[in-house]
This record gives sequence, C-alpha cells and structure tokens, in this order.
Amino acid sequence: MTDGSFKDIEKLETSLWEAADNLRANSKLTSSDYFMPVLGVIFLRHAANRFDIATQQIEADRASGKMPKRKVLPEDYVRRRALWLPVEARYDHIMSEATVNPSGLPTLVTNAMTAIEDVFMPLKGVLPKDYGIFEAKVLEDLMRLFNSEQIKQATGDVFGRIYEYFLAKFSIQKAHDNGEFFTPASIVQTIVNVIEPNHGTIFDPACGSGGMFVQSSHFIEHEGGDTAKKVIFYGQEKNRETIRIAKMNLAVHGLEGKIAEAITYYQDEHSLVGTCDFVMANPPFNVDLVDAVKAEEDKRRLPFGLPGVNKAKKVSNGNYLWISYFWSYLNKKGRAGFVMSSQASSAGHGEKTVRQKIVETGDVDVMISIRSNFFYTRTVPCELWHFDRDKPADRKDTVLMLDARNVYRKVTRKIYDFSPEQMQNLAAIVWLYRGQQDRFLALVRDYIGRVCTESAAIPAAVAIFDARLAELRVRFDRLAAAVEKHEALDGEKKQGLAEAVTELREAQSLYEVDRKTLLAALGDFVKKYAKALPDKNNAQHSARKSYDTSATSIRDLIKQVDLLYKLAARNADMGAELAIDDVLAEVYDRRSTGKLVKLLDEERKAAVEQLKQAVYFHRQVAWLQDRFPKAELQAVPGLVKLVDRKEIEAADWSLTPGRYVGVALPEEDEDFDFEQTLRDIHTELADLNKEASELAAKIQENFEELGA
Repeated sequence: MTDGSFKDIEKLETSLWEAADNLRANSKLTSSDYFMPVLGVIFLRHAANRFDIATQQIEADRASGKMPKRKVLPEDYVRRRALWLPVEARYDHIMSEATVNPSGLPTLVTNAMTAIEDVFMPLKGVLPKDYGIFEAKVLEDLMRLFNSEQIKQATGDVFGRIYEYFLAKFSIQKAHDNGEFFTPASIVQTIVNVIEPNHGTIFDPACGSGGMFVQSSHFIEHEGGDTAKKVIFYGQEKNRETIRIAKMNLAVHGLEGKIAEAITYYQDEHSLVGTCDFVMANPPFNVDLVDAVKAEEDKRRLPFGLPGVNKAKKVSNGNYLWISYFWSYLNKKGRAGFVMSSQASSAGHGEKTVRQKIVETGDVDVMISIRSNFFYTRTVPCELWHFDRDKPADRKDTVLMLDARNVYRKVTRKIYDFSPEQMQNLAAIVWLYRGQQDRFLALVRDYIGRVCTESAAIPAAVAIFDARLAELRVRFDRLAAAVEKHEALDGEKKQGLAEAVTELREAQSLYEVDRKTLLAALGDFVKKYAKALPDKNNAQHSARKSYDTSATSIRDLIKQVDLLYKLAARNADMGAELAIDDVLAEVYDRRSTGKLVKLLDEERKAAVEQLKQAVYFHRQVAWLQDRFPKAELQAVPGLVKLVDRKEIEAADWSLTPGRYVGVALPEEDEDFDFEQTLRDIHTELADLNKEASELAAKIQENFEELGA
C-alpha cells in the first residue's frame, strides 16, 4: 500500500468493523447469518469503485485516441482489472432506488448479486443473495456505512485490507467453519517471503479463503510484476461455502483462480503432481480418520509411503500425508511453504520414517518455529516448513533452523502476530543463508533511510506541542500573578499554585535545553546520511553507532514531554479550582483552558509517536547488526542455526528448531522495551474492559428475558 492510500487504515478497519458489528447486534442476527452478506456488501462496493475507475480510464483513452470510439464492451473493463457492472448492480443506483423505496432494498441488493453473476461466470453461484434476512433499515445502515466518500475513494489494496480484516474478525468470532478458513496474514506473508512465489503454477490444496494467493499477488506486485501475467492459481477446498469466500476474496483483489471442491486426501482434481512451481498451504492438523486404503490408491502423491496405519485401517495422523503431498506436487525446481503442527517435526514411529526420507532428499530448506496464539481459533504453537527442490549443492545437506518464538507483537490479549519489520528481519536471515548479502544490506540501508525520514519529521511534531504548551504557560503565568495579588485568597492555595507554575517552568527550561541539543544532533545525522544512504556494512555500522546517543536522548525527551503534559494538566486543574473566585475568573477561562489541555494531550501523543518512530527503525538496524555483525549468517543462540544432515540424524531426525538453536542469552536491562511492554499492558486492559462490558450487557439482557 502506498503512502497515498489511507494512512490510518487500521483505524478505518476498526471503525468499519465496530459499526457493522453493532448493526448485527441490533438486528439480533448471529455472526453466521451476518457473515456472507457483509462480505457481499464489501465486494459490491469494491466492484463499484473498480468500475468507476475503469470507466474514467476508458473515457480518457477514447479522448486521447488510444481507444477507438466504439461501443464499450465488458472486455474493456476486464482488461483494466474491473468487472463490467450492469446498471442494477451499481452501488449508486441501488442507493438511489432505495431512497424511493426503502423497504425494497433487500431485493435490490439480491438482484444486484444475481446480475453480476450473469455477466461474470467465475462468480456464478458464489455471491450471497440472502439479504432478505435483514430488516430494510439495518441493511440500509450497512450499505451507507460502505458508501461514505472515504470508502468511495478507496483503492484496491485498501479494499483488500478491509476484506481480509473482516475475514479475520469473523474468524475470531468463529462465524464460519470454526474460523479455520482463515490463515493470519503475517503467517502467510512469512511463508511468501521465504519461497518467493513469483512465476508459474501456484497450488494450495487446502486453500480456505485464498489468503496464500492474495499474499503471493502482493509479493509479485511489490516486485513490479503483473500477477495475471506471472502466475496461475490452483486450489482445492472441501467446504463449498469456503470456496465462495475464496472466490470473492480473489475478486476483491482483482484476481482469478481455479478452485475445485475436493477432499485432498482422496482427490487430485487438477492433476498437478510434479508440475507446480510453488505449493503453499495451511492444512488441518492431526487428522486421524483418513481412510488409509483409499488414500494409498494414488501412490504418486505418497512417494515416501504412508506414515502409519492403525487397526481400523485409518492413517494414525494425517500430518505426513499433507507433507508428502506438498513435496510430490513440486516440479524439479519447485518450492513449498506450509503451516504444520509443532508435533510433526519430532513425531516418532511411522512419521519419523517418512520424515527421515524427506530429509534425505536434501529438499528441506527452512524450518521456522512460531509461538502460540498466532491463530484466531487455535492457541497451539506451530512450525512453518519450507521445501526447495532446487537447492544448490553447497546447501543440499543443510537446513536453516529458525526459532521465532521470541519474535512477535501483541495484537490483543489473546492474539499475536509479526510486525512488517519483524517479517522483513526474519526474511533477511534467510537471505544470508542463501548468500544474498546484498539484500540484507539493502534492508539495513532502508531502515537507516527510515531513521532519517522519521528524524526529519520530529522538529515539526515537537514544535506543535511546544507552541500549545507556551500558550498554556501564558495563561498559567497570568493566573499566578493575579493569585499573588489576591489578598483574600488562602495562603496555601497561593503557595500551591506558585509551586506548580514554578515546577512547570523549570521542567520546561530543562526540556528546551535537551530538545535543542537533540534536534541539532538529528539535523546533523539527516544531513550526513539522508541523501547518500550507506550501502556497505562498515559504513552502516558507523551510521548506527552515530545515532545510538540520539536514540537514548529521544527516550529521555519522551519522558520529559510526558512530564510537561502532566504538569500542565496539574496547573490547569488547580486553575479551574481557583477560578471559581469571580476576581480570578476574569483573568482565567477554565473551560477554554481545559480544551487547550486536551489539545496538548493530542499533540503530546503525536510528538511522542514521531519520536518513537525514529527510535523504532534504529532498533531494527540494531537488531540485525547485533546478531549478524559481519552481514553473514552465524549461529545466534535462541534464534538461528544452520545444521547439517549428520546433526539431524543424531537428533533422531528431528526438524524442531528449538532443539538446535539453544537458549537465548539473557538480555540486559537497558535493552528492555518498556514502551512496547506498556502498550501490551494497555492492549490487554482494553480487551478485558471490552469483554467485561459485553458480559455485563449479556447478563442484563438475560435478566430482562427472565422478567427480572
């Protein structure tokens, strides 16, 4: 997503979800009822946006002579990655008709979905049409929610984000198939970063909502490619409703894929064995009811044999069926990346035999351990397996073991993920493993560039805070002078305000000295590096070290900014109490001062956030350089180690990273990220408060139903 798209996309996603979920609550519909229709409305709005943009492009091309002035055809829209929409399927037309006949809105939306399916066969039978479950007013509110000017201007990547965000939220609510249709984006993106699917045939034999395809497309387009020209997507999924979600997900992102309804244990609908350039999947874990006789009928997909069969002729655990399938679908240069239960990498008996055979192929490339709570409906840890059928000879007998269980950020009290930078840092380790030092150095260079950009923005953010504080200081000083002259005022109150004003003035004086010193240092750093970012390792280390002192000073200045706000708020509270007196009220407006204090708090947050951004990207540089000082792969206790086949054999053919990387050395106190820990505590508290509020409302509702 470019900077020109919504800069506050996360806030937009949250506000849209809260508004839509509130409508659901008021309509007494369940999440399962509401799930597909809401996704349908998002799809409809996005299709309208794409249609409008394509229409503008067509008109411009005709006006410039790039396109003949003939009748516009649906194919003209498809070439511009848009659907041609019949009039009855256009969002503005629907809303206009609903103004005349509000009660007919459910029928209008249903007819729109049918009309789209009639002109675009890949969506035939896919779009939701059960809008009759809504009361007309509830549906109208939902439609208007996605008809704001901000949403009308949203680009494709923004709508993709919104669609994926709603999928994630519905997954948390377990609104469909126990939420197992959705793989968190950071997990998928990590797989994509390792296998880099940028050409040919991409297959997901357990495709769920199609997230693997979407993230592959993001990767291709980030590299400057055209997904439609680069790859063909194939998928298999057993759940018919989930296939509908996947096809809508692809359409929202302007993509197409060949997705078959099939149980992959027994069916190979696309006949892709040995032909795929990339295989990606998040299959169901630890399935123990697979018919061994039926599964073994297709021996092409089981080159390492069955992992173990019980007395009932069932495969005792289906994990290694999937692992075998993924390997078998690859061509001789193919790569695979998939999610697997953490139990699988060290499982014994028949599973160990299959694992040994797979290791002996030399195709196991990278193993990544992921901590628990990354999935919305499963709390268990997992591992990401990666195969490469075309590993060079010098790496053929090695496996990169990467234990990322200590790498995460907290999203909610119960859910973790990777930040974009954490994903990049993990990918950078893989680059070093593959001898791509230039990519590692380029990432560090980019981070230094971000340090420059964020540092250059600090003076303006701080200046706004300073100006507001100065405005308040004038008021406090004026009040203090009036209080000093007020003979009838209590002496303790006079002294209290005088001390508060003095404390604020002294704190501000110290702050101004430190701020001036810091801004000068930041200016020097930006001037030296911004226009000529270092691309050699030694120069990058020098740049990082030259910023270390500033990073410490920034942390100190943040504390000073926070203190100044607290002191200003304290002065304002004391002033409000004193201004009850009529004489003092003439020189001190407590209401307008209170508003200024609120503005000061907002500007404090903005200034602090800007200061933290600079430190954040400096910390990314430090994270990489501290662990890989020579920009070369080396063992890092608790994080990564390159192991050979002899080590794996000695460890009973285990592929569990934690068994090899050891334990991380305890970090020193000064490396403790207090700010992040505090944010995590606030996140947890907010979630607990929300859950308490929802529980209280539910209890109240139950009492009312009982007639209490």
